[in-house]
Amino acid sequence: MTALVLLDYASVLIFALTGALVASRAQLDIVGFAFIASLTAVGGGTLRDLMLDRHPIFWMGDPTYILIAVSAAVLIFFTAHLVESRYRWLLWLDSFALAVAVPAGVSAALVMAQPLPIVVLMGMATGCLGGLMRDVVIGEVPLVLRKGKLYVSAAFAGSLIAAILDRMEFDTFIILGGCGVVTWALRAGSLAFGWSIPVYKSRPPRQ
Repeated sequence: MTALVLLDYASVLIFALTGALVASRAQLDIVGFAFIASLTAVGGGTLRDLMLDRHPIFWMGDPTYILIAVSAAVLIFFTAHLVESRYRWLLWLDSFALAVAVPAGVSAALVMAQPLPIVVLMGMATGCLGGLMRDVVIGEVPLVLRKGKLYVSAAFAGSLIAAILDRMEFDTFIILGGCGVVTWALRAGSLAFGWSIPVYKSRPPRQ
């Protein structure tokens, strides 16, 4: 089993859990849980594969990914009421999902010998777009767009580190591990310590 397959399995599972938690906050039925969990789990990877022209798309080649997502949805449907703070669990699970999905996107691009900008973009797309779809469909302000928070920027930093390490010919484990660690450290720092980047502030026009 390749590193990309392992990363895809892990990101599908964790992102599916976040999708199901969002569905619980929206009080959807069990079918809604399964839909949101699956959309979140495979959304980023689907767009990654489409943009890289990878065939078949990963979950169509192996429907086990969808079974994992649906199983996660069913689990959360029957246990979400036991969690004291579902939003806090959502934030932290989402941070782990991001730290797994970004290396998955990077790995897919590296296997296809894509140039550095494409490697970075594929890492960002795989990590961010599933969660973006989840939040937009539910009608919440997407986590990826929360003002000043490190989310897309964390994915960018992790992807860039991976691309640089690859150009320096480091081992695959170090490349993907460094990508995940940097991505999660920045996102976790934003959640735990309020790390942020400056946001645009309008200024009066110059005379």
